[in-house]
Amino acid sequence: MGLAGNLLFLLVSLIFCAVATADCSNGGCQLHDKCSSHGDCAAGLFCFSCSELFSDNTCVRSTVTNQFSLLGPAIDTFKEIEAFLSANPTEIVTLILEDYVRTPNALTKVFTDAGLMKYWFPVKSMPQNGQDWPLVSDMIAKNQRLVVFTSAKYKENSEGIAYQWNYMVENQYGDGGLQSGNCTARGESPPLNDMTKSLVLVNYFLSVPLKLPTCELNSKTLLSMLDTCHGAAGNRWANFVAVDFYKRSDGGGTFQAVDTMNGELLCGSRDVRACLPISP
Repeated sequence: MGLAGNLLFLLVSLIFCAVATADCSNGGCQLHDKCSSHGDCAAGLFCFSCSELFSDNTCVRSTVTNQFSLLGPAIDTFKEIEAFLSANPTEIVTLILEDYVRTPNALTKVFTDAGLMKYWFPVKSMPQNGQDWPLVSDMIAKNQRLVVFTSAKYKENSEGIAYQWNYMVENQYGDGGLQSGNCTARGESPPLNDMTKSLVLVNYFLSVPLKLPTCELNSKTLLSMLDTCHGAAGNRWANFVAVDFYKRSDGGGTFQAVDTMNGELLCGSRDVRACLPISP
């Protein structure tokens, strides 16, 4: 066939290969598809190769998933809460909202549309300067069984939703709140020993939620941290405990922790069962 024929055959083969590998472009290439420019890759991807060892560029991820896009509408959750309160007329629910809603009155509208305002505990009834909260029996009698706090300070005046840190103190969340023997306030919270705030929230969870280490935390050291925070908060027991995977432990876990605190609050005993009245 001769040299010219061989060269022609090789050239045709190379052209064929080039055309065959360019099977996507103009934003149509997906993760791991070969690409020649960023414009070939779909949204959230860009064209890249780690090193010269990789002969071809491929589309790789350039963004994280928007976590909020994975959540359902708030009203669906609020309707579940309404159904629970309706079916359980002696129960009280507290919501502590990390609030990113910026549209005026939008959050209040969702509460209203979900039918929750009839259970609302009003801001004007919340204790000031560390005073006691109303009795549970009084809250039930008045049907004021939904207590809501927001992290957005201005909403207390504009929407009547209580600003969390006007009424409670809170320790550091995430890994920073797991140091043995150390319980410090998170940045937004008043000092833990501020007795003008009548509620105490204790966080005890990892920055990244992992089931196995969380199981160990809930089993071995949760009670110890609650004791530590009790001292840091001016000898006050936590009213709320925030954990991950609350059912996971190798024993009593979070349930025993809550029983212990309720025993201390009710009658000064580590065993809540000791608080039961003794029959004559």
